[in-house]
Amino acid sequence: MKLIRESLEKLSPSCVDIEDEGHLHIGHAGAKSGGHFKLNIVSESFKDKTTIERHRIIYKCLGDLMNTEIHAISIKAKYNDEA
Repeated sequence: MKLIRESLEKLSPSCVDIEDEGHLHIGHAGAKSGGHFKLNIVSESFKDKTTIERHRIIYKCLGDLMNTEIHAISIKAKYNDEA
């Protein structure tokens, strides 16, 4: 989770909450290729962005982690006034 948090720092988030949900996916074939996470993040970077645009910004920040450390991620991304 440290790598995820560090990758998201470029968004200058006011809040980042990462929950490891790997225990819910024990035995799932994809669980071997990376973890399952739930992400709640608040950043002014998301202001005036659609949900899809916000997710794309996050995926770009996570980069190669999406192919190594992360198998699945559930995202809730808001800007400060929404939080």
